[in-house]
Amino acid sequence: MSADNQTFPGQSTVSEESVVLGLWAALSMRDWDGIKEFVSDDCIYVDMPVGPTAAARGPDDIVKRLKIGLEPLADYVNHDGLLVANGQDVMYEHSETWTWPTGETAVLSFVTVHKVVDGKVTLWKDYWDFGGLASTAPANWMEQLAASDMSWMYDATGQI
Repeated sequence: MSADNQTFPGQSTVSEESVVLGLWAALSMRDWDGIKEFVSDDCIYVDMPVGPTAAARGPDDIVKRLKIGLEPLADYVNHDGLLVANGQDVMYEHSETWTWPTGETAVLSFVTVHKVVDGKVTLWKDYWDFGGLASTAPANWMEQLAASDMSWMYDATGQI
């Protein structure tokens, strides 16, 4: 058995890569409860174009945050891409297709940075082009975002 496959006391047998892929499989299905299983109780999620002052923390608030953008869509598809892991740090280059009920469609390129500790994502940072989404979304999309429940907002300044 190579050192890469050994399990030591207190070490999880679940790979960081499988945790990240499981999280994204749940998100692709918009399985809100499933997403919660992959993030730690103190996980911080942030859309980097918006910044750390509008982060979400913990499974319930992360799901509230994700629902704002994804729940109203007629269709949402995550397209797998390159996954690179360096111990607890896992980067995932992928794309998403967003389709609104009014017919508009956006294909968004993402790089997502995760930190995985003890089989759970503890940090999730999405890097993507907010302007590209805003220019493709329905005309009232920004108004709908502004009217959303923002109880999930967490200021992660200095923590990410």
